[in-house]
Amino acid sequence: MATRVGLTAAQDAARRGFEEFARTRIAPFADEWDRESALPEEFITEFAERGHLGGAIPTEHGGAGLDETTLGLLCEETGRACSSVRSLITVHGMVSRAVARWGSTGQREHWLPRLARGATIGAFALSEPGAGSDVKALAATARRDGDGFVLTGEKRWTTFGQRADLFLLFARLDDRETAFLVPADSAGLTVRPVESVLGTRASMLGELSLVECRVPGAALLGRPGFGLVAVAADALELGRYTVAWGCVGLLQACLDATLAHAENRETFGARLRDHQLVQRMIADMATAASAARLLCQQAGLLREAGDQQGVHATWMAKYFASTSAFKAAADAVQAHGAQGCAGDHPVQRYLRDAKVMEIIEGATELQQTTIADTAYQARAMAAAGKGAGA
Repeated sequence: MATRVGLTAAQDAARRGFEEFARTRIAPFADEWDRESALPEEFITEFAERGHLGGAIPTEHGGAGLDETTLGLLCEETGRACSSVRSLITVHGMVSRAVARWGSTGQREHWLPRLARGATIGAFALSEPGAGSDVKALAATARRDGDGFVLTGEKRWTTFGQRADLFLLFARLDDRETAFLVPADSAGLTVRPVESVLGTRASMLGELSLVECRVPGAALLGRPGFGLVAVAADALELGRYTVAWGCVGLLQACLDATLAHAENRETFGARLRDHQLVQRMIADMATAASAARLLCQQAGLLREAGDQQGVHATWMAKYFASTSAFKAAADAVQAHGAQGCAGDHPVQRYLRDAKVMEIIEGATELQQTTIADTAYQARAMAAAGKGAGA
């Protein structure tokens, strides 16, 4: 039984509901969806009807209005069953949160109810051929055209780009990074599937091509120059937070699978669970899952309180959870041996998905640099404080 510390009765009840749905309606089909590289439309509809796509949307706009911890629990239990489904929560939530926080009254009234009930699926279109972690390298452009804008450029690795109805898209307007809400049926916008990806294969990645793509003035989200420093930064923080919780789910899935296999498998006249090296793997997985979960809960509490330390806590949670998930997945495959390498076994999917988690929403190396810089800043502030008090 996973350790659950500090949850309210309502949060734990919600978690149990999320777990039951994920166990019965997601986990049995996750490998099939992975092979088909898509989520079925009927599942997306069912998922939306459960209210799971409206978690980041306030109740006054038809959303579930989940607190940060409960939203994290949804991502944990969903990610435990299928990282691709968790990816839908992430990118749809990023768009929803951006509209809720930065949108005009008209934009919120128009888009949020649709996003909340899943009538509109949102996707986050920032990455480009030359702009990944280095978002300042953004090359897509926008120019004013009468009462609207014309967009030109390419977007890559857009999660659920093949399925999305609305893109939160970033381009340079007068050489200032600016956010736009671009419907998928806009003239001049073409979406191409990205195929044969390593992990989260059912997340329906797409490449976007914008050739003289005209959008109305109402597509502008926030003000020019506000795109990266506010809209994208805030959305990416939410994305990082939900991915961290999804990695906790992945860790738990690796532990569950390894425990079951080690209990039933015999080698050299003994159960696999009795071999010390396998015990080491299980001990590391169990400890990492508990530690990652607690880091995520800490980040959730700080985010809910509006504490500025929530940003740093989220970076730490995502860094630890994603690197631990990949190690746990590698150990799970190792413990399963040849069975774990088979294309129809879940642990090989866990390994592929876990590697993706180390890259998206802040690559491991970028997180290491950021966390180390923050540690030095904290040290300098502590030293300055001691000096002032001397």
